[in-house]
Amino acid sequence: MSGTATRVDMTQGAILPTAIWFALPICAGNVLQQLYSTVDTLVVGNFCDASALAAVATSSQPLEILLCVFLGIGSGVSILVSQAAGRGDADRQQELTRTAVWLLYAAALPLTVAGLVLGPLLLRLMQVPADAWDNAVLYLRITTLGCLGNMGYNLNAGILRGLGNSRASLWMLVVSCIVNIVGDLAFVGGFGMGVGGAALATTAAMMLSWGFSLFYLCRHMPEIRFPLLPAGHDPETLREILRVGVPLGLNSALYSVGHILLQTLYNTQGSIFVAGCSVAGKLSALANIAITSFSNAASVFSGQNYGAGLTDRLRKGALRIPLACGGFTLACGLLLTLFGRPVLALFTRDAAVLAVAQRYVLVVLPFTWCYAVFNGIMSYLNGVGEIRYPTIVNVLILWAIRIPSAWLLAAVGLGGYAMAGISLSFVAGMVAMLPFYRTRRWKNICRQCEKNAADAA
Repeated sequence: MSGTATRVDMTQGAILPTAIWFALPICAGNVLQQLYSTVDTLVVGNFCDASALAAVATSSQPLEILLCVFLGIGSGVSILVSQAAGRGDADRQQELTRTAVWLLYAAALPLTVAGLVLGPLLLRLMQVPADAWDNAVLYLRITTLGCLGNMGYNLNAGILRGLGNSRASLWMLVVSCIVNIVGDLAFVGGFGMGVGGAALATTAAMMLSWGFSLFYLCRHMPEIRFPLLPAGHDPETLREILRVGVPLGLNSALYSVGHILLQTLYNTQGSIFVAGCSVAGKLSALANIAITSFSNAASVFSGQNYGAGLTDRLRKGALRIPLACGGFTLACGLLLTLFGRPVLALFTRDAAVLAVAQRYVLVVLPFTWCYAVFNGIMSYLNGVGEIRYPTIVNVLILWAIRIPSAWLLAAVGLGGYAMAGISLSFVAGMVAMLPFYRTRRWKNICRQCEKNAADAA
């Protein structure tokens, strides 16, 4: 199978069918990725106690905050690659990938060391429950050792998406998911390794996903000359990657810090509450299964059409793709709110944990469609290089709405309903993002798109 045969040209065809065709493999990959993390929760929840479940739920966030800047840079690479693909600029694509690989290796070791040293300190700041502490540190340290695989896989998947190839990532996740499931059942269920076994399975799966992505890029994308090892970098290209990627990464970092503050609040409610929110989060992820895929489609669609100078197509996709994502997410959210109890019961038999999980579902899931629309617009704007406005909105809905409202609920004795802040932030984000298409900045983006068409002619 050639790389060209699996690419979706987002500059041609009907807008929604093209976006959906691109999004479907990513959506299937998201199902696998959720299965990937859900297996950890299922196995740990059934073979261990609530404190172990709480440890797995809380220990991933310190690593997330350390990696998020680089993962944002990977998103920046994907955006730049999609714009180059829209222009048909093969030389630019080669230079972007060469420089991105150099940056991956330059960043991997420092971030791994930082995770091992700073991770436990962040867990301490998060006030991890005492009965979950040892397992949380163990899970964090083992998964931190897989930083290179985590970073490498996400970078390579972003490059493939930017090129219009969303199918390859699906096969990478198939390999990863199988390894993770087998590893969890063997290490946790078979050998009784507990949380450490779940972490080991997760790390091995991510490393294999990265290895598979390297094989695919070298075998099926020879035209971009993807290097396995660092092969130097172009300073100007590096500056461009950092210009687009660092704001995205910092946005993610601020978001991750906010999540740590929320997790700290959740931790003060005890292991039962943390475990319940973790279980409900798996159901919420199923409801949100289309969001990442449609958002990736939105980013690549806008990037390719902006690069190709197709202004009318750029304008039409600006609302169609995010609203389609919102409609699908609304249907999933309502369905799982009504019939999600049997799914929740798969994760744990603890009645108290299930009660918290059910409460979370009722409070959050009916509003996830608002987040789908908000995130779709944000990704669409990122694809054309508009970073500032979405970043400001994204930061404000977290720091001015979600966090204060959650802590306020706790302060008045309603900490068990702290997740309501999530729903409020979803609604506020959508309301704040929609008016962008009436601004002068959007008109300027469309004018630049017209200029791109004139330059290409």
